[in-house]
Amino acid sequence: MPFESERLSQIELEHLKELGRLCREDILKMTYLAGSGHPGGSMSSVDIYLVLFSFANIDPGNPFKEDRDRIVISHGHTSPGVYSALARVGFFPPEEVVATFRRIKSPYEGHITRGVPGIEWTTGNLGQGLSAGCGFALASRIKKIHNNTFVVMSDGEQGKGQVAEARRFAKKFALNDITVLIDYNRLQICGDVCEVMPVNFKGGFEADGWKTMEIDGHNYEMIYEAIRTAVMDKSAPYAIICHTLMGKGVDFMENNAEYHGRALRHDELISALLQLNPQKTKEDIERELAELEQRRKTIVVEGVNIPAPKIKLRLPHPKIYLPKDNEGRTKKIGCREAFGDFIYDLAKANEGDPNSTPIVAFDCDLLDSVKLTKFAKAFPQNFFESGVQEHNTATIAGALSTQDVLVFFADFGVFNIDETYNQHRLNDINHTNLRLISTHIGLDVGADGKTHHCIDYLGVIRNLYGFKVIIPADANETYQALLFIADKPGNWLIGVGRESLPIITKEDSPNEPLFNRFVYGKATLVRNGTDIAIISMGSALHLALSALEILKAKGINAMLWNFSSPLEPDFEALKIAASTGIIVTVEDHNVRTGLGNIIANTLFELRLMPEFRKLGVTNYSFSASPQDLYKMECFDPQGIANEIENILLD
Repeated sequence: MPFESERLSQIELEHLKELGRLCREDILKMTYLAGSGHPGGSMSSVDIYLVLFSFANIDPGNPFKEDRDRIVISHGHTSPGVYSALARVGFFPPEEVVATFRRIKSPYEGHITRGVPGIEWTTGNLGQGLSAGCGFALASRIKKIHNNTFVVMSDGEQGKGQVAEARRFAKKFALNDITVLIDYNRLQICGDVCEVMPVNFKGGFEADGWKTMEIDGHNYEMIYEAIRTAVMDKSAPYAIICHTLMGKGVDFMENNAEYHGRALRHDELISALLQLNPQKTKEDIERELAELEQRRKTIVVEGVNIPAPKIKLRLPHPKIYLPKDNEGRTKKIGCREAFGDFIYDLAKANEGDPNSTPIVAFDCDLLDSVKLTKFAKAFPQNFFESGVQEHNTATIAGALSTQDVLVFFADFGVFNIDETYNQHRLNDINHTNLRLISTHIGLDVGADGKTHHCIDYLGVIRNLYGFKVIIPADANETYQALLFIADKPGNWLIGVGRESLPIITKEDSPNEPLFNRFVYGKATLVRNGTDIAIISMGSALHLALSALEILKAKGINAMLWNFSSPLEPDFEALKIAASTGIIVTVEDHNVRTGLGNIIANTLFELRLMPEFRKLGVTNYSFSASPQDLYKMECFDPQGIANEIENILLD
């Protein structure tokens, strides 16, 4: 059991003191060799790290064991302190990190990176560590693992709103296994934290229902005993405020903000190392540095591969949505309704199976709008209502998804894409396995107006290397796409509109749904033709399909393709479309950054040169019905037909 002894033994105390001295030497050497880094904060935090890494339930010989304690370092710029402490307790050789810190292709990057043994979460963007800690603590509860989550944070980042969001989430869901330790050295880049931005973070934690303590952050006995108190008391989460000195251990560095982010010069380094180890001579130190500089040129270091997610599911039988009701009337079904059906069906198919991957959903005060109501009522223990805190929720969902839990985060596109881009960027860097369900995308949102028209989701998400995107055209394709991604690793975005849509049917069988199978990257030929090719996706596909009827009445035979995997366009389908000599893309998206741009780039790369036009959203729009907004932008059915007639007449 971690922190089992009431207090440190004298032997343990002396050992920690010696490790602290060695770590400070390591910190100064590695930042000097790299010519950059953050030595000051590393030296104020390192004593906290040493106590945690020495006594928490973690194992250098088995760094990914499932029941380990999770330690999240939120202020990732203190990587020299983190790496040196991990090295000194046995996770990797100290010389390895000192010699290769911040060197190209070294895993020991300037901000801590997941994949280094002992590092649970890549950080550097301040303010997200506590949210990640909440995700890890939730994973332990869901999987019934009895462990602790520790989050070490800086004082400066306490001013970020996401920290307050995470505090409230932890209290609401009684994540009492979380212990926060704040390095309160009172300095940040621009000086005193109280002058840069005053924050009563102790009062904030207490107001949100946390217990707090204040200690000397360089006193190993106090650090140990405070953590032990928090670990033993499960009545509330704890915040331990550790009063420290920036640059602790070197007189000219102490309490000096200059050394927050500056490596020492050669003369400063010699002076500092002589202070830390008076038994050495200047010649000894020069010789050690020369050897390390040589090692920096030659040593080869490889990071540890991040374990692949374990997803084991029983998939439900595909639900088929028919185009007409029992009276023969055309039915309209929302794609978001298909999502609600799917997540409920998936959870039901795996209910009671202890071997199945847990299925979890997050919502931000939009339960019925994103169609999670049925799932939430049936599986309340796996549903988390986060309130209006999208940034926190995005990070919690991402961290949880790395722990062999299938995570869905459903929200309006303007909130879980646009508003949370930075969080998803960090999720992507952390190799998360998130299912992002973005509803209410495009002008399809209608009268809610420009603040809620998510018309840039592709332009945003295509910047993230690990996200795959699916924009389904009807309820059947939505359900099939969800079936496809359920057990696939990686980050997936499924984007759907607000309005209910008709079921798209086969051209020669008007009562038979077209979409009965989904393969990522495979386009679907909706209607064949020879005069011109239209490429579309999502709700805009219906507009294009209606335009085909207008064109057909005028003797124009148009081909229509559904490219619902826009980030991975189907080359063969594109070649067929290009064979008509003219391609028009139609999308309910910013015309500058969406499907049209992707198709244009791909055509150029494939050396295909048909005549090409893009139809889509050209500016922020107004409050009106979707149909009126489409008409104003000239990609309603008549507008599409008119554009194609004009092209053919040119």
